[in-house]
Amino acid sequence: MLRVMWWLFVLMALAFGMKARADQDARQFVQQAVNDELAKDEADHSHWIYFEKDQKGNHQVKQWVAETKNGNLKRVVQMDGQAIAPDEQRRRLEAYLRDSGSQTKQRKSEQHDDKQAEEMLQLLPKAFLWTNEGEKGSNRVLHFKPDPNFRPPDMEARVFAAMEGDMLVDTKEHRIASLKGKLIQDVKIFGGLLGSLNSGGTFDVERRQTGPTVWQITETHVHIQGHALLFHTISEQEDDVKSEFKQLPADITMQQAKGELIEARQ
Repeated sequence: MLRVMWWLFVLMALAFGMKARADQDARQFVQQAVNDELAKDEADHSHWIYFEKDQKGNHQVKQWVAETKNGNLKRVVQMDGQAIAPDEQRRRLEAYLRDSGSQTKQRKSEQHDDKQAEEMLQLLPKAFLWTNEGEKGSNRVLHFKPDPNFRPPDMEARVFAAMEGDMLVDTKEHRIASLKGKLIQDVKIFGGLLGSLNSGGTFDVERRQTGPTVWQITETHVHIQGHALLFHTISEQEDDVKSEFKQLPADITMQQAKGELIEARQ
């Protein structure tokens, strides 16, 4: 009997050690995927034009977007179900190109979004416990759940780190193909005094390859509800879909981008 118990103990210890190594391997795989994303994003200086449908609550915009080194230029073709006349589309483009203040404001907003996205990406290996769930087509499936030892540096990281879900990584290109999560617990701001975000909220980010070494976010779906700042209700309800990607010259100017936008047709 003692010998049997001894062997059971040995097998359990081996199994625990194998699982610990497997979990560590999964986290290292995620870290490598994040490193690759950051390095390739740093080296990518390409610009693109694409069609975007963005729905935030009851507000919907359909527009063409052209990227340039000085920021994005947009031609809104429909807003809240109402088509915008071609002459009005052109007038808005011209007005924006003459408004350096609006350009600076938008450029700063885009830079802030890029920085925040990079920070969230860097948190992936740190904020979660990872397990390898096997292969799905050409993708590796990795499941994540909050790491109880992680200490979020700010409020955004605290919300992000309260998620559980799955990430798909393309095994051929070693690029992140999708990230889906669900808020598994309420997030209280200053103990709930300034509000909270409700558990059950979801996010879904889908990416695909648009060029030889370029991957773009093609879909973003965020549905998180709660209350913040005491009596102000916040409802992050957004569905954003991008399509019709076409690469533009790397040195394209705002005026040249305007020409591309005017000619663009879905």
